[in-house]
Amino acid sequence: MLAQILNMGGMTDMIVSNPSVQSFKILFISIILEAFPFILLGVFVSAILQVFVSDATIARITPKNPIIGVLFGSLLGLLLPLCECGMIPVVRRLIRKGMPAYIGIVFIFAGPIINPVVFTSTFTAFRSQPVMAYTRMGLALAVCIALGLVLYRFMKKSPLKLDALSLAAANNKDLTDLDSYGHTHNSHGTGFRGRIVATLSHASDEFFDIGKYLIMGSFITAVVQTLLDRSLLATISSEPVISNMFMMGFAFALSLCSTSDAFVASSFNGIFGPGALLAFLVFGPMVDMKSMLMLLASFRTKVVIAIILFLFVAILCGSIIAEKLVFHT
Repeated sequence: MLAQILNMGGMTDMIVSNPSVQSFKILFISIILEAFPFILLGVFVSAILQVFVSDATIARITPKNPIIGVLFGSLLGLLLPLCECGMIPVVRRLIRKGMPAYIGIVFIFAGPIINPVVFTSTFTAFRSQPVMAYTRMGLALAVCIALGLVLYRFMKKSPLKLDALSLAAANNKDLTDLDSYGHTHNSHGTGFRGRIVATLSHASDEFFDIGKYLIMGSFITAVVQTLLDRSLLATISSEPVISNMFMMGFAFALSLCSTSDAFVASSFNGIFGPGALLAFLVFGPMVDMKSMLMLLASFRTKVVIAIILFLFVAILCGSIIAEKLVFHT
């Protein structure tokens, strides 16, 4: 029996020390550590909005004109430069407070790219090709404006999944249920100290709600990266449209933060064309493994799938056009 236990222990050590397992562990932990600060920032911004910003304020600052509203959502990242990991809890809170859903959704996809931090990192990564930074911003802005206008035209009801409060209202429960729900979140007192406690309470609830999907997405992403056969890259890069689609799928699987993905993309410069790299840089921050899971946790499945399909087609076409018109290859 002792020999069997020792043998099993030796096998466990062999598995743990396997290079693929080591690579998986490093990737899994690094993705979580990379995303964690932005998730934390996002849930705190969300909690502050809930506690300190009234519904009337949100309604007052949100443009009523749909075109101006779409531009507002697309450029809001200049004021709130959050990574894609932190966008979803913030936008979910803004929509619940009265921001039109099409504006909030545009902010989710535009904010991770159209912000000063990402522009600076892209410009730095592509020092010898600075047009990549400007083209990345331009394509992201064009795609998000188109998305916002489509959502305004065709999305007729709230895209959010029903939470506890909404379910109570939808099921016509009596007001005592709604009141008890409200008291649960507002039982920390009224003064500034009470608001701080309420903010921390909201942030912790939001963090655990979103965090489990981050961990799940990070696990899947690490598995994909570990199993990827890199020898396929040279073959795929020779096909223009296929290479763009591959790099978009690669960005989806890698689930990199938008503040660091430009350095990964620049490492493929010379292997893939600028159009494929552009597709990687625009699609990845908008849709990746972990953000898709978080989107599905907050928004209705049909809405999420339709948006992802729209973004995939728009970015694929835009990257092909940009390669021909901007990079002249």
